Amino acid sequence: MAFTLDIGDAAPDFSLPGTDGGTHALADFDDDVLVVFFTCNHCPFVTGSDEDTRKIADDSAPKGVRFVAINSNSANTHASDSFEGMVQRMNEHAFPWTYLHDASQDVARAYGALRTPHFYVFDKARKLVYTGRAVDTPRDATQATTHELRDALNDVLAGKPVRTPKTNPIGCNVKWDGKDAHWMPAEACDIA
Repeated sequence: MAFTLDIGDAAPDFSLPGTDGGTHALADFDDDVLVVFFTCNHCPFVTGSDEDTRKIADDSAPKGVRFVAINSNSANTHASDSFEGMVQRMNEHAFPWTYLHDASQDVARAYGALRTPHFYVFDKARKLVYTGRAVDTPRDATQATTHELRDALNDVLAGKPVRTPKTNPIGCNVKWDGKDAHWMPAEACDIA
């Protein structure tokens, strides 16, 4: 079995605390399209593309698309990825998504999150239709020449198959607890 979810796989369930003070499960999001993405507080690929991700989320929300961000990074590996840091980041930036904390890293393992950011797009039936990056230059999204996440959402919303359903996410690796900061699971590999 591949480390990362494959196209057509069902979205794994979760129940995670959010920076809004609530606990959120997969079933809480009944939008037509759900984007689950793994992110963090410090990665330059995340911070370099946050505003592009915000624009995509804002543009697609009226069309029935919801974004849910999950931070699975170990605060033992990078202290700024603590839950307190998440709350501070949301207070500072007011992102238009729900920001959840996966302290056990079980959700990251269930999805097969490789990097930050790593996007998963699920249709109404919560089947995976796209996985990978948002753009080809997340460290500076203003320089992007491809826009795979936006393209995938446009395809899904138009009722068409996603033209490029898999791309390799570009970013820092997920910071796994008790491992070197650059460690990746042996079964993790390129997905495209």
